[in-house]
Amino acid sequence: MTCPIDHSGPGAGALTLDPFVADLDAESAALRAAGPLARVVLPGGVGVYAVTRHAEARRLLTDSRVVKDINAWGAWQRGEIPLDWPLIGLANPGRSMLTVDGEEHRRLRSLVAQALTVRRVEKLREGIEALTADMLDALAALPAGERVDLKLHFAYPLPMNVISRLMGVDATEHPRLKALFEKFFSTQTLPEEVPQMMADLGALFSRIVESKRENPGDDLTSALIAASEDGDRLTTEEITNTLQLMVAAGHETTISLIVNAVVALETHPEQRALVLKGEVPWENVIEETLRWSTPTSHVLIRFAAEDVEVGDRILPKGEGLVVSFGAIGRDEEQHGETAGAFDVTRTPNRHISFGHGPHVCPGAALSRLEALVALPALYARFPDLALAVAPDELRNKPILTQNDLFDLPVRLTAAAG
Repeated sequence: MTCPIDHSGPGAGALTLDPFVADLDAESAALRAAGPLARVVLPGGVGVYAVTRHAEARRLLTDSRVVKDINAWGAWQRGEIPLDWPLIGLANPGRSMLTVDGEEHRRLRSLVAQALTVRRVEKLREGIEALTADMLDALAALPAGERVDLKLHFAYPLPMNVISRLMGVDATEHPRLKALFEKFFSTQTLPEEVPQMMADLGALFSRIVESKRENPGDDLTSALIAASEDGDRLTTEEITNTLQLMVAAGHETTISLIVNAVVALETHPEQRALVLKGEVPWENVIEETLRWSTPTSHVLIRFAAEDVEVGDRILPKGEGLVVSFGAIGRDEEQHGETAGAFDVTRTPNRHISFGHGPHVCPGAALSRLEALVALPALYARFPDLALAVAPDELRNKPILTQNDLFDLPVRLTAAAG
């Protein structure tokens, strides 16, 4: 059978992705209903395609015809993507392991992958446990039952501190990083703000790299610099962009994972009871949260270097492709009729929320470890943790790529003794 090519382009009859992320669940359902390859419109009127199903996503993420090089994007070549597009930093973040394929990707990724093996990550456990304990002590010192933003005081600082220590970023940079990354990821960043924001991010990370050149330490940034001087030929741009990529991805995903797990447990008391009684391990909570309320709702952006078959359709050469993990995680063809339910007893639970193929997230093991330390410690200290607002009052952040909240208001009462 010949697969049809849609010559009308991805803007005609397409689903416009909501820049305010008012209802991600409904949007994800609409994407799945549109088929495994859906036409979508990104903020700014940029038309692309989205893969919405598990099996097709796995195939595309290992297809050498789908590349990370923005020069394969027809719209970019035609000058249709302005440099002040709010999402330009995600589509064209500079040369790093995120934006190259093949041998160049393996070269850039190898050092990071060596530093983030499961065995090496496990060595970080003690430090993560100490950080977690300190933050929970601070929360326990607050008046019992007082409303507190668990994201601000726990889910955000833990992964930011962990990835900063790993990469050698000083804690004094955290406030500036927080402000810049919020603009970087937000669909509400004004076009006139984009060039300055990108310049500020570049300058900040260049300063960090130069500081490590002068005063190297026991961190991954120093290791990347040393490797480049020992003959691996990493350029300053590649080191700087890798540092920016790792810090951005290394804390944003884990923040969302912790926040989304708490929300899922608090809105599913029967599931929470199974976990707190010890009938289900915390690993199950983490994997089910990754599937059901995936931290990364959409990943921007890959490009078709040739026509690529997707089910009974064609992803045309030169078009952009978004991987819609929010839709993929609840694909009934993969997870059965209960795909829409949060179920910590689900087995097997084979999701791809950290990606698949050569570009699978190198920090997946670290993110899982942080959540595996943080969540049981949080509930052991505060077993009566409760949301301080109704679930429908929780506010989504206007971030197209992250399934995230502005804040997580809770009330905490420390366990007796």
